[in-house]
Amino acid sequence: MMKLAACQYAIELHETWNDYAGHLSALVKRAASEGAQLLLLPEYAGLVLTGQLPESVRSDLHASITDMQPLIPRWLDLCESLARSHGVHLMPGSAPVRDEDGLYRNRAWLFGPDGLLGTQDKLIMTRFERERWGISAGKGLRVFDTKLGRLGIQICYDNEFPIPARALAEKGVDLILAPSCTDTEAGAYRVRIGAQARALENQFAVLVSPTVGMAPWSPALDENFGRAGLYVPPDYGMPPNGVVAESKEFAPSTSEWLHCEIDLREVRRLRSEGQVATHRDWPEQFTLVKG
Repeated sequence: MMKLAACQYAIELHETWNDYAGHLSALVKRAASEGAQLLLLPEYAGLVLTGQLPESVRSDLHASITDMQPLIPRWLDLCESLARSHGVHLMPGSAPVRDEDGLYRNRAWLFGPDGLLGTQDKLIMTRFERERWGISAGKGLRVFDTKLGRLGIQICYDNEFPIPARALAEKGVDLILAPSCTDTEAGAYRVRIGAQARALENQFAVLVSPTVGMAPWSPALDENFGRAGLYVPPDYGMPPNGVVAESKEFAPSTSEWLHCEIDLREVRRLRSEGQVATHRDWPEQFTLVKG
């Protein structure tokens, strides 16, 4: 059984590096001490770094992501150190990163006990990202082969589209890490519905971690709602509703870990022995509709 921890991550103001580093270190230590092997934090968790900027900068949507760039390498060093020291796999969330072409992309990192395993950019931008914030789409999908299993990352809105998830399924991914950031309950439900749909279609598991709480100091993360959850195909040996575990509250006042377990071999087995064979039968829909 793989032991997972998905964080309902409260967006709090940390105005110094030491304050932030202590906060993240304590959060990771708490989950690791309870046996978690893989820890997932949400989309844009890295934006909490903007709390260290002057108030006039962190309250400016565009200036904040420009001026936070020098803080990102130190943050990633901390995340790698925490993964190594606790012997865990850590996906610390995502952050807007300025690439060499001058464009910003929403990037997530995955660290293992031996260091960085790779990155995944968000592929499809929400209206807020593309129309107001100027975040650009990434390209390509990464598969992460780990000691825990073959993983993929789908950032928030990407989970609402079936084709990227299908591409990962065809590469043998058994678990999708789905960091999310939504500012309404409706947005949180869209992510959940997407996660459950992708689990059903591809017969794999999806782990969701959201931002939560109110942060009036951040124009990007001012309102946050969401439940952490682990979703699987509703089939033999799995919960009838496809929900292995889910947070009770939409917006707790502090960061909370959802601990759960999954045997990915049992999820994988459904592709050959399940009541239905959605993974196998996926191609048929394209030939039959042409009639």
